[in-house]
Amino acid sequence: MNKSILLILFIIMGNYSFGQTAESLNDATNQFLSTLSQEEIELVSLDFEDTLRTEWTNLPIGLQKRNGIRFGHLSEKSKISFHHLLTTLFSSQGYLKTTSIMALDDVLNEVYKEAYDRKMIPDEVYQEVRALNWDYGNYFIAIWGKPNLKEPWGLKFEGHHISINLSIVKDKVSLTPLFLGTDPAEVTITKYSGLRVLSKEEDYGLLLINSLNEEQKQIATLSQEVPGDIITNPSNKQRIIEYQGIKASELTTKQKDILMMLIKEYINNLEHEKSHKYLSKIEESGIDEIYFAWIGSYEIRKPNYYIINGPNFIIEYDNAGFNNDGNHIHSIWREKGNDFGEDILKTHYLKHKH
Repeated sequence: MNKSILLILFIIMGNYSFGQTAESLNDATNQFLSTLSQEEIELVSLDFEDTLRTEWTNLPIGLQKRNGIRFGHLSEKSKISFHHLLTTLFSSQGYLKTTSIMALDDVLNEVYKEAYDRKMIPDEVYQEVRALNWDYGNYFIAIWGKPNLKEPWGLKFEGHHISINLSIVKDKVSLTPLFLGTDPAEVTITKYSGLRVLSKEEDYGLLLINSLNEEQKQIATLSQEVPGDIITNPSNKQRIIEYQGIKASELTTKQKDILMMLIKEYINNLEHEKSHKYLSKIEESGIDEIYFAWIGSYEIRKPNYYIINGPNFIIEYDNAGFNNDGNHIHSIWREKGNDFGEDILKTHYLKHKH
């Protein structure tokens, strides 16, 4: 290729932002809004100051109704546009996890139907499950404020085992808290047997704890029962303040590499630019300052829990399940002090009167 063309390409690429910028998210959201009818716009549009913006849940809609517009009610054109918004928000990894969790609801319905037909569960249990209303379409979109590059706005995409909370203030983007879960963690019956949507969150966690020697394991493992859910779940007022477990400075180089593999499995759900910013923050504060704690079994498909607690982030993973079968994952990634854009909003409000 001619040198002049290469130079032009270099200049173009150097000025190009790869996804998840405030501008690209603003454009993708406005494009989605342009596909909606006036009635749909009224459904999806909510006041940015509404206190519901900072509430979240991972429960199915049979247990917790949502605000906004139901994904399943959208036209095909609007669905396509919203998928483009998701691919702007996430890396391919994050996008596929999100959409696979949605699809897993339909798989879950098949699993329970098959279990019922095989007389593995009684009729009353099957009817209770059906009332939970799991479905690929039962996810809701809410847009808080008007997407723009001057005033704060946000987006929530939420349903069973998904809570995505986007906050934007001018050119600043926050995507925390970010909750992803799977039930089942591993499908064991039907044609989908073996399917594991959040496989590496589980595998890398087990790889790390089992890479520790006995002395390290004793330090890392907390002597308590596996929580029935992540500790920072919406119904729990408890927040994790103290550091527990083993400090990364006490790990070997290989163990630190595994720890970073596990952290990246969460952060690399974000688009390229945002994930690199967060990873740079971790590098600046130092991997040695991160703590890793474990509760429960060191084996797959048995109840366990871990937390990765750093100076500027928390990752929680819980795999207990309602039957304590170690086959139901809840996970969350949070940027400390910036849930629902708290930090970037504080800076904005200090500079601008509202």
